This record gives sequence, structure tokens and C-alpha cells, in this order.
Amino acid sequence: MVPLMMLMEPISADDPLSYALLSFKSEILDDSNALNDWFLPSQPQPSTRIHACSWTGVKCNQNSSKITALDLSMKNLGGSFSGKQFNLFVDLVDLNLSHNAFSDQLPPGIFNITSLISLDISRNNFSGVFPTGISKLSNLVVLDAFSNSFSGPLPADVSRLDSLKILNFAGSYFSGPIPSDYGSFKSIEFIHLAGNFLNGKLPPALGNLQTLSHMEIGYNSYEGGIPWQFGNLSELNYLDIADANISGTIPYQLGNLTKLESLFLFRNRLSGKIPWELSRILSLKSLDLSDNLLSGPIPDSLSELKNLILLSLMYNDLSGSVPDGIARLPELETLLIWNNYFTGSLPEDLGRSSRLKHVDVSTNFFVGSIPTGICAGGELMKLILFSNNFTGGLSPSLSNCSSLVRLRLEDNLFSGEISLHFGNLPDISYVDLSRNMFTGGIPSDIDQSSRLEYFNVSSNPELGGVIPIKLWSLPNLQNFSMVSCGVSGNIPAFESCKSVSVIELRTNNLSGYVEESVSNCKQLVVMDLANNNLTGSIPVELASLPAISLLDLSHNGFTGPIPAKLGSSASLKLLNVSYNDISGAIPSNKTFKMMDQSAFLGNPKLCGAPLRPCSRESGISNGLELGSRRAQKLAWVLILCAVTVLFIVAAVFGVVYFRRGSKGQWKMVAFHGLPQFTAKDVLRSFNCVEAMETALALPDSIGKVVLPTGITVSAKKIEWEPKEMKVMLQFLTRIGNSRHENLVRLLGICYNNQLAYLLYDYMPNGNLAEKIGICRDWETKCRIISGVAKALCFLHHGCFLAIPHGNLKASNVLLDENMEPHLAEYGLSSIVESSENHLPAKSRNETGGFRTSIRDELDLDVYNFGELILEVLTNGRVGNALGITQNLQREDLIRKVGDDNGIVPSSSLHEDMKSAVEVALLCTRSRPADRPTMQDALKLLPRPKGVPRKA
Repeated sequence: MVPLMMLMEPISADDPLSYALLSFKSEILDDSNALNDWFLPSQPQPSTRIHACSWTGVKCNQNSSKITALDLSMKNLGGSFSGKQFNLFVDLVDLNLSHNAFSDQLPPGIFNITSLISLDISRNNFSGVFPTGISKLSNLVVLDAFSNSFSGPLPADVSRLDSLKILNFAGSYFSGPIPSDYGSFKSIEFIHLAGNFLNGKLPPALGNLQTLSHMEIGYNSYEGGIPWQFGNLSELNYLDIADANISGTIPYQLGNLTKLESLFLFRNRLSGKIPWELSRILSLKSLDLSDNLLSGPIPDSLSELKNLILLSLMYNDLSGSVPDGIARLPELETLLIWNNYFTGSLPEDLGRSSRLKHVDVSTNFFVGSIPTGICAGGELMKLILFSNNFTGGLSPSLSNCSSLVRLRLEDNLFSGEISLHFGNLPDISYVDLSRNMFTGGIPSDIDQSSRLEYFNVSSNPELGGVIPIKLWSLPNLQNFSMVSCGVSGNIPAFESCKSVSVIELRTNNLSGYVEESVSNCKQLVVMDLANNNLTGSIPVELASLPAISLLDLSHNGFTGPIPAKLGSSASLKLLNVSYNDISGAIPSNKTFKMMDQSAFLGNPKLCGAPLRPCSRESGISNGLELGSRRAQKLAWVLILCAVTVLFIVAAVFGVVYFRRGSKGQWKMVAFHGLPQFTAKDVLRSFNCVEAMETALALPDSIGKVVLPTGITVSAKKIEWEPKEMKVMLQFLTRIGNSRHENLVRLLGICYNNQLAYLLYDYMPNGNLAEKIGICRDWETKCRIISGVAKALCFLHHGCFLAIPHGNLKASNVLLDENMEPHLAEYGLSSIVESSENHLPAKSRNETGGFRTSIRDELDLDVYNFGELILEVLTNGRVGNALGITQNLQREDLIRKVGDDNGIVPSSSLHEDMKSAVEVALLCTRSRPADRPTMQDALKLLPRPKGVPRKA
């Protein structure tokens, strides 16, 4: 370092800017060595030239006498800097520090570069209050501070920048109202304030911005409604106030925005009718008013919007019929009106005058048939009509709709044959025709659907037919459901079922055997063959399936013993072989011990726990079984002695109990994985009980404990009422016996009548919330998301009864020594809440546990999982992501996530990234009924490389 300083001293007087940049470099972190060419020469340069002009990111004028721009974007730089060097850069017009990891407060010294025209500090982690003094940058045109961690109020003095055209403060933690001063910009064209914690009322003064063309102020939480003065924004091209808690009616004055092309007001509390005046905005291309409280009909006047590409009115209280004019909009590509109260038929001409790509009218009260020209434009990809009252057969045009990818017609009154020609549907991947009245079986050419992943025709009781022989050969088929369809014949051989994860054939007329070729189904998670006429033995090959979680063979004619090897399956969580003709002893493996008695009933020749004991093969009975009088007398003597001993022991324990006080004696329950320590051993490890209780003063607190033999565990304290101890212990035992590779194991419980310490595996790397802001590679993020999904899927679908997590968040995702995710605190929310509320408001379920509504809790888990995905993908910044549910907004989110993770559209990871975002948006849908199950969410998630998909 000394030689470098000696070189710098003589040069600094003649080349102060190069010296200033070296000073800046010495303050920051450059782990990637991106600025490795920033060094001084061994010989001084001519005094008129600046040596730094040849350095990375530095731009100068032609004779290298002035530095005009400094572009350090995407250099993986970090740390903080003082900014004291910047007052020397009097000629700098462009400063770009974006896409780095700079942190701490933004140095106000930057505002001494009074020549700046563009300042870009976006996608960093600058925090604290935005410093004052920016009004000194009188020439500033562009200010981009997108995606940082600023807090406190928005800077009001920025409004004094008369030249400012672009202002982006989105994606931070700014709070308070939007300053009314923001209505005084002279030249502003672009304002983006979305994704913060802004509140208060929207200032009517924003309506004064006569030069504004683009305004995004959503994803905040305002009070009141949209000021009618926004109708004065005569140059406005784009208006987004989505997910902003705004209420009231939509001002009819917005119809004056004759240059507007995009209007996004979704996910708010807007009420009243859709103003007919919106039809005056002839330039409008995207109109999204979804997820509000709007009522009344769709105005006929909207048929005047000939440039409309997107119309989204879903999740409202709209009613009436769809105007025929909507079908004649020539540019319409996306029509989303699901979850309303619409009636009547769909317009007969729908699809004939436009190139429809996405139609979703599900969950309404539509009747009639599918419009015959629905695919006339040749670009229809998604047709979603479920949960209506549609009748008749399938539209013939669907058979030749080669662009179709997703078809959902479930829960209607469709009838007739399934007239789909799969050979003409090369891209179809998802087909759901369940809960209708179809007949004629499955089309025989279904094996030509090479991209088909999901097929469901369940609950079509008159469908009949047989399962196509080549069905399992479909290379991408994952889910095949054909429950209650009157299907007969045999189950085809499983010669090529490499991708299938779910097979549901319950309640049909299937006969024959389950062939040994089932061992080829390496991805199989669920096999449900209940209520058929299947015979033969249970294939031992089922035990070799690495992912099998649920196997239901009940109500068939299976014979022979239960293969003992099934007990060695690490993934099998639910087995049901009840009501067959199975014989022999139930294997004693731990897998079978987890099963309830109901899994084995109805097999008279079956014995062993949890059924009746098996008789001894030798036939030699003991004296009691032979009924010998002498043996009986001896037995009674032994019983009386035992009762006497128990009485004495109980009396002694009773005295000890009352001496110890109401808390009672400490006891210990140890689950698999924890040595059989006594309660005394554990309490001694706490040093003393009182000290541990002080350390764990709050019910949610966690302590680190070293047990005998050096085992380190985490201890959590909960409190309960003595009368509730038994039922809580039962529930905790269920949790303790639940084992999954992505769950933090409950190792044991040390308890008395009022307190319990839950002992868990200790995770050395803390929790996800502590590390969420660290930029990680895509595979790591994918592994974390997938691990949490697997754990939740197991709790929801692999446990009987299901165990809701109840408090899913980043701080409850713990990381082991290999940074693998493990879900903690599962199932405890109802216990903690019950103990705090002394249980009066809780209802008991059929097993005696506590539950408000287990379905609601499972739905909440799914929603929280969606939020967690977005949190992981955006490195902890999710404020401007939630609520983007369709098309353009979804694409904006995908672009943001791509930017945050360095994934460009041409990258091989782009499709995986899109899939993860799609799952997050599905999980965070407003209405629980529209969210996927965790089983479905796991199937849809991208798979980490080298990791098999399993529950």
C-alpha cells in the first residue's frame, strides 16, 4: 500500500479526479474485482489528461479533460461510501450506481454534483431517510431510486426540480402521504411510487400535472377514493393505482383521459357501477377493474373501445349478461370476468371478430353452449368455463383449436361424447372435464397429446369406456384422475409412466391385477384405486417407488399378505388396504405403526397391531388360555398384588404432587431421534428451571440447550391449563411422530401440569428472515422454495388428520449446516392461541384437538406460501409484487423477478422463473376456493436440478 500512496501523491495535484475515484474505491466492496483496472500509472500523465478516462465505467469528453459520466451499474459492488469525493465532479452529467448492493444511507454529497442530468441508484439496498438537498440538482431530468430500502417520508423538495421528467421511488419502505407538493412539478412525465407503505389520502393536486404521461402509485394503503381531479391529467397514457386500499366509486371524470391506454385499478375496495364514460377513452387498450366491489352490469358503451386488448372485471359483484358488442371488439385478446354473478349465454359471436387468447368466465351463472366460433381467431390458448350451468356438447371448433393449451370445463352440465381430437391439439397440457355428464369414454387418440400434463374426467358417472392402453406412454403426463366414471376393463400395464405422479381411479368397475410394471412409475406420489373389483396380490414393487406418499387399495378383492417391504418406504405416509381379502400379519415396520386402525379394517384374515393380536403358530397356549382353575387363581392373586402396588404408588405420587404444588411433577416424552433422557436430565441441562423460564419468558421465545452427551437442541416454552394437558399432549404427539426431511423434528417434550418445553433439532444457520436480503443464485432459491413446499405438502396431505402450519413466514424457515430449509413451528399456532385464550372460543375436532376451521388454516398456509415465494424471489422486497394477477401486471412482475435474479428471457432458467411466479400468484388469490392445494402447487413448481419431485 505504501508504494501506491507514494505514486498517488505527486499525481493527485494534477489529476484530482482520478485520486477521488481511487478514494471512492477504497471505501466500497468489490468482491468480483470489477474495478481491477482502477490504478495509477508508474509515470504521471500529461497534466491536461485525466488518467481515469481509461478505467471501467468512466466516460470522458474527447480530449479526456473532463469526466462526463460514471456508469458502475451491475458490477456487484457493495458496502457504503461517504460521497465526500463527489464535489470535485463538476462536469458529471450521468451517475449510474444501479444493480449493485450498496447499503446504508445515501450520501448527501451526491447532491453536490450540480451538473447531473441523470441519477440512477436503483436496485440497491440504500436505507434510512432519503437525504435532503436534492433540490440543488437543478438540471436533473432522471431520478431513479427504484427497489431500495428507504424509509420515512417521501422527499418533498424533489418537487422543486423544474427539469425533472422521470421520478421513480417505487419498491422501498417510504411511509406517510404523497406530498401535495408533488402536484407542482413543471416537466414531469413519469411518476412511480408503487410498492411502499404510503398512506393518507391521494392528493387532488396531482391532477395539476399537465405533462404527466405515466403514473404508478399502487401497492400502498391509502384512505378514501380517487380524486376526481385525476380526470384533468390530459397527457396521461398509463394509470396504475392497483392494490392500494382505495374505496368509493370510480370518478366518471376519468373518461376525460382521452390519451389513456392502460387503466389498472384492480384489488381495491371500489364500489358502485362501472362509469359508462370510460367508453370515451377510445385509445384504451388495457382495462383492469378486477377484485373490487363493483356491481351492476357491464355498460353496453364499452363496446366502443375498439382498441381494447385486455378486459378484466373478475372478482366483483357484477351481474346481468355480457353485451354482444364485447364479442365484436376487433383487438380483444383477454376476457376475464370470472367470480361474478353474470347470467344468460355468452355472446354467440365471441371469438369470430378477434384473436382471443385467454377467456375465463368461470364461477358465474352462465347457461347455453360454448360459442361455436370461440377459436375462430386461431390463437385461443386458455378457455376457462368451470362452475357455471353450460349445457350441450363441446363446440366442434375446439377439436381443431391447435393453439389450445389449457381447457377447464369442470362443474357444468355438459353432455354427449368428449369430441376432442387430441391429434389436432399439439400444445394441450391441462384438461379438466370433471363433474359433468359426458358419455362415450375417453377419446382413443389421447395418447397423441405429447404435452399433456393434467387430465381429469372424474364425476362423469355415465362416461364408461376403458382406460386407453397407451395412456401411460404420454411423456409429460403427471396427473390422471378418472374417479366415479363407470370405467371397466383392466388397468393398462405401466410400461412407460416415468412422469406420472398422481393416478386416481377410485369408484369404477375396474378388474384384473395391478401389474408388476408399476415399478416404472418412479415419480408416483398418489395411487388411489379404491372401490373397484381388482384382485390378486398387492405388488411388492410398490415398495420400490421412491416418491409414493398415498396408496389407497381399499374396497377391492386383493388377497395374500401385505408386502413387508412397503414398511421400508421412506415416503409412504398413508396406506389404506381396508375391505379386501388380505390375510396374515400386519408387518411391524414403523411405517405401518403410523397408520390408523381404519386402514386395515374389513379383512377378517388379517391380524396384528393395530388390529387383534395374531394367535401363536405353535398352538401351545399358556395356563390361563387353557382355563386351568389353578392358573386362574394364580392370575387373580397376581392381579390383586398389582392393584395393591399401583394403589400404593399412586398414593405416594399424590403426596409428592401436593407437596410440589399445582405445577406437578416434571415428565418427559421422547420421540424417535432423541435418547431416552429423563426429565431430570433435561432440566439439569437448563442449569436450573427458573433460569430457563427467565430465558424463555415469552411463549414464542426459543432457547439453545445442550443436553447430556452433548446433543444441542432448541427449546420452546408453551403454557397450558392443567385440564387441557392431556389433549395438548395428544396433539403434540402427532406432531412429534410427523417426520419429513424438510421439517424441524420435534424430538421431545419436557412438561408438567402448566408448562412444557418442546425440544427441537438445532439449526446452526438461523432462519430465512435473517438472510432473505442476501442475493442468492437461482438454484438456492429454487431449493428453498421447493423444500418449504414439500414440508407443507406433507403436513396437508401426508398426515391424517392434516396439520396446518398456522404461522408460515420466513422466520419459521430454519436453515441447517448445508443451508437446506426446514419448516419450524408447524401446528403450534392453535395450541399457543388456545393456551393464551384459555380455550373458550375454540371448538374441538373429532379427535379432541383444537381447531377453528382446519380448511381455513390450510388455505391460509397456501396464501402465506405464495407470499413467501415472492419474498424469496425478490430478496425480501415484495411490496410491489402482490396483487398482480393477470397479463401485463404479471409480466411486469416476471420482468422484475428476472431482473432481481439476473435471468434474461433467452435464459434456460426463464421458464422455471415464470413457473415460480405463476405458482405464487395462484396461491395469493383473494378467494381461498381459487387457490391450489399444496399438492398441486408442488407439482407446478420448478424442480431444483438433480432433485426428484416428491411430496
